[in-house]
Amino acid sequence: MTETEFATRSVGVIDHIEESLEAAGIDIDLERKGDGLLEIEFENGSKIIVNTQAPMRQIWVAAKSGGFHFAESAGQWLDTRTSEALMILLSRVASEQAGSPVRLT
Repeated sequence: MTETEFATRSVGVIDHIEESLEAAGIDIDLERKGDGLLEIEFENGSKIIVNTQAPMRQIWVAAKSGGFHFAESAGQWLDTRTSEALMILLSRVASEQAGSPVRLT
């Protein structure tokens, strides 16, 4: 994947995450810092940071439970250690930090 392809795809992923969080109906503050970084702050003050890493062609997630790196494989963004899909992991860590179930599509 070229840098241009990565930039286009990763911005689309960040857009999708932001839209999914807004549709989830949870009390959060979203702050977009450029095309490559999304900060999600929960009512309790905890945060999840989603950012792109162009040199690595990865999307990184920093959550209370740890850091996760995702690479694209066959059209999906998968954790480089566990192969968990990005949106599944975000649903899980957002649920943990919100204190209630969060399902992102």
